[in-house]
Amino acid sequence: MDRLIYTAMSGMTDSMTRQRVLASNMANAQTVGFRAEMLYSTPVTLDGPSLQVRAMTEGEVRGADMSAGSITETGRNLDVAITTGDAMLAVQADDGSEAYTRRGDLSISPTGVLENGDGKPVIGAGGPITVPLGSNVTISPDGAVLVGDPATPDQPPTPVDKLKLASTAGSKIAKGLDGLFRVVGGGVLPGDENAKLQPGALEQSNVKPSDVVVQMIQAQRLFDIRTKLVSTARDVDQSGASLMRIS
Repeated sequence: MDRLIYTAMSGMTDSMTRQRVLASNMANAQTVGFRAEMLYSTPVTLDGPSLQVRAMTEGEVRGADMSAGSITETGRNLDVAITTGDAMLAVQADDGSEAYTRRGDLSISPTGVLENGDGKPVIGAGGPITVPLGSNVTISPDGAVLVGDPATPDQPPTPVDKLKLASTAGSKIAKGLDGLFRVVGGGVLPGDENAKLQPGALEQSNVKPSDVVVQMIQAQRLFDIRTKLVSTARDVDQSGASLMRIS
């Protein structure tokens, strides 16, 4: 009887993990550039002479849905949407390492550092990009950061740096707990000179709330079924004990 309990309990744990992943996706349905997390469930058979029939379920987040989200025009100079399918924007993570994201709602910090909506410095050719405070900053479709002097609006803007648009083709990347992507095993991605941006626009989350709601209902029903299995195992065990007492 314990074989049934092992299987049901591991399944309940997997259902709870799935609900947490779905809840995270739903919470980020409006987050710019968010990539939906994907849960992989794997059956695991315990090894041992008396345990091989106990099949447990192991579930964990091992990837993300990399399909593109819809692009919304905002008209804001510092908003950029990456139109190249596999390219990503390089940013500096909290530990100083290079990481990657599709979030393009950029802004200028009080110290002149160009940051994205998560407050992560955007990386250029020589590290985090800084611009003069009070200047007019625009970004061209090839990622060049252009700075204009408000005192001389007739003068053409001057390029100060270029956003690093990295190519993920041929490289294995993984999503971290901070929502940023990194190269598996360490290292950095090469720049993609052919990558293009759409200035004045943002790529939205690729989460489809209607699909997530359906998946949440399915996960809840599966959890209920597995809960009933534990209850059934208890009833069967009690029935067997009653028969033993009668004998």
